[in-house]
Amino acid sequence: MGSEDLGLLVLRLVVGLTFAAHGAQKAFGWWGGPGWAGWQNAIGRMGFRPIELFAVLSTGAELVGGLLLAIGFLTPLAAAILAAQSVVIVLKVHAPNGFWNKANGIEFPLALGVGAVVVGLTGPGGVSLDVVSGLKPSDTVRLAFVIAGLAAGVLTVALPTEVPSSDSRDRATRPR
Repeated sequence: MGSEDLGLLVLRLVVGLTFAAHGAQKAFGWWGGPGWAGWQNAIGRMGFRPIELFAVLSTGAELVGGLLLAIGFLTPLAAAILAAQSVVIVLKVHAPNGFWNKANGIEFPLALGVGAVVVGLTGPGGVSLDVVSGLKPSDTVRLAFVIAGLAAGVLTVALPTEVPSSDSRDRATRPR
């Protein structure tokens, strides 16, 4: 194993397992996470509709995409999924708070997303299930997956969202 393969293995493990851990927080409430009901509430507060669909997509992106990246299997797809999720996280949740992580800014999710993009562009390295299974997409295919993932994230952020105003919540709970 060369130093490039070792470097990509370390990058894949750290980025992939960190994403997977965040997905597990959302899905199962592990490590102080919100759990499924709490995550659905968060998705609703962000204005995504239908709530269940976006909760499944975001949780699955992190949990499944992170695990796939970590083991280096279907790496271009995993990187695209995580790139899309990162764009949504950075733009929808953290951008209003600035750059620094201390203020819940974009620093941490941006670093994770860039790590996924780097693996997507370079490939998983020699120590991966893609190599064992003979999957070796071309540079063009890897680039296309990364671009598709980034575009999917931007399109998701651009979707109209519904955030009920306090007036509409009051009307909904008021007897008629």
